[in-house]
Amino acid sequence: MNLELKQVSKTFRRPRRSVTALDRIDLAIAEQEFLCLIGPSGCGKSTILNLLAGLDFPSEGAVLADGVPVSGPDPSRVLIFQDAGLFPWLNVQANTEFGLRMKGLPSAECARTAESLLEMVHLEKFSRSWVHELSGGMKQRVALARALAVDPEVLLLDEPFGALDAITRDRLHGDLQELWLRTHKTMVFVTHNVREAVVLGDRVVVMSPHPGRILAEYRIDLPRPRRMEDPCVIPLAGKILAGMQVS
Repeated sequence: MNLELKQVSKTFRRPRRSVTALDRIDLAIAEQEFLCLIGPSGCGKSTILNLLAGLDFPSEGAVLADGVPVSGPDPSRVLIFQDAGLFPWLNVQANTEFGLRMKGLPSAECARTAESLLEMVHLEKFSRSWVHELSGGMKQRVALARALAVDPEVLLLDEPFGALDAITRDRLHGDLQELWLRTHKTMVFVTHNVREAVVLGDRVVVMSPHPGRILAEYRIDLPRPRRMEDPCVIPLAGKILAGMQVS
């Protein structure tokens, strides 16, 4: 699925004042692209994800999915938050099956799909575990499996690894790259971490402080899989970070 923001501005209106989160954003995201958005807190990164997900609407401009205006949430575009948002009263298998059951699919089909996805995210041995028994990284992998279960065309990821330790985050970088290569989903990933953006993205888009504008774009042509400590990753991340500080 192709995504596009055309001259998008977003203003949040309050009784005493208004806040402009985004100012005339033009951004095209190609089908099967892995795009990373970086920038300081408050620059509108999460607002862009909400607009793409159909959870909010622009004050000006247009948000398009395959050329059609986004008019609301749609299962073709799934948003994953920093908090995995799993249901604590369901085990891992049932959490993964949840979206399929909401679609009314047969139980056997739900179970087969969930089992396949849990194997893909390396959690097949934990299918009967409860949410409180999982580590933070495991919860995020369940969230990925649950999102993939409904077979969306787009995954929107809002700092999903931000609260994790460095070792777990590094493992999940590998998992997510593997999932992207296997599923060919369009992915839009928000992060504060420049090196993380270089590890994951085909393209890195840098946003300005409030109000959010696009400052620069970088095409990442490094071979995959990538890791945070790769010699080719570090200098490119440094170049992007230096450009952000100058801006």
